[in-house]
Amino acid sequence: MIRDVAIAGAGPVGATLALALAGASLDIVVADARAAGDTPRGDRTLALSHGARLIFERLGVWTPLAAIDGSITPIVAIDVSQAGGFGAVQLTAKEQGLPALGYVVSYRALQAVLDAALQRAGVDVRFGASVRNVSGSRDCARLDVGQGADATLEARLAVVADGAASCIPDIRRRRHDYGQVAIVASVALDHHHAGVAYERFTRDGPIALLPERDHYALVWTRTPADVEPMLASSDAQFLASLGARFGSRVRGFVQVTARRAFPLVLEVARDITAPRVAIIGNAAQALHPIAGQGFNLGLRDAWDLARIVVDSPRDAIGTTAMLARYRRSRETDRRAGVALTHGLVRLFGNDRPWLRVPRGVGMMLLDTVPFAKRAFGRAMLFGMR
Repeated sequence: MIRDVAIAGAGPVGATLALALAGASLDIVVADARAAGDTPRGDRTLALSHGARLIFERLGVWTPLAAIDGSITPIVAIDVSQAGGFGAVQLTAKEQGLPALGYVVSYRALQAVLDAALQRAGVDVRFGASVRNVSGSRDCARLDVGQGADATLEARLAVVADGAASCIPDIRRRRHDYGQVAIVASVALDHHHAGVAYERFTRDGPIALLPERDHYALVWTRTPADVEPMLASSDAQFLASLGARFGSRVRGFVQVTARRAFPLVLEVARDITAPRVAIIGNAAQALHPIAGQGFNLGLRDAWDLARIVVDSPRDAIGTTAMLARYRRSRETDRRAGVALTHGLVRLFGNDRPWLRVPRGVGMMLLDTVPFAKRAFGRAMLFGMR
């Protein structure tokens, strides 16, 4: 039996696509490697833009997510500065006429709400089905999901939403190793964060503080040689080093927990389609965490693809023309998202002294020119269309 759409991955991006298609009288199947009822063992922090909230509101998952205690922390202001140089930018929700610029969300809570929404919508989710290979022909796409009678799923369109799309031989990826490692942790202050997020550019690389419940989620970029000493240092040493990077910008660090690290790379698919196949989310692009654009870009992939599928006649789903529409719809936003994050790393991810003055001037101009500030804020909140 040939389904209309088969989605590889029921994580937040894949689930968003499935829910966006669920009310369109389409035959949808989702394959996910998790066992039924499994939730992520560990939690992690997701930074959602206001645009992402609008998507979840339209899908009916924002209200149940907000009902979970501690699952959402609004970001009402973002403070951007550089250590050892002048210039700073303050973005506020009030300036944008919004209740919040974005939200820090629990991945575990979001996944649980999305799983429940998929069940309510009656979406066919095949748990315990790890997609090993995806291929397309003139008539349909085939997903290899295991052994036995149900080992292959066939669909007019296959969408890979998780992983690096290595299961698609026709899609090549460009990889750039930044030579950096992100140290993530939970950091507490001796006062409430008041919903203010910080992005601080230092000689070691950018540092982000995201307000989460009663503490901050920390993402600290360091060189690989720094990582082991930083992870092995005492809490007092770690906090003293962090405080020195922020100076007077943020004071009162009192506790750090759950330190861990992961390497930072940029991986971008050269093309987001193959015959009868589309890729979205991390399968299409995995970005540096600076500016928190990666996850939000993936949600916009899912939303745009769903809109195009729903607008297409059933026999046009997965065709060359439909896939070309998807590529065109995502081209500007993808290029801008990749260029923004990569450009910020190149501009602020080093300590070349001659860059401090132009960086400071650029931040001062952005902070003092209302039109430019609003335009930058809108791009961060809604992407480039």
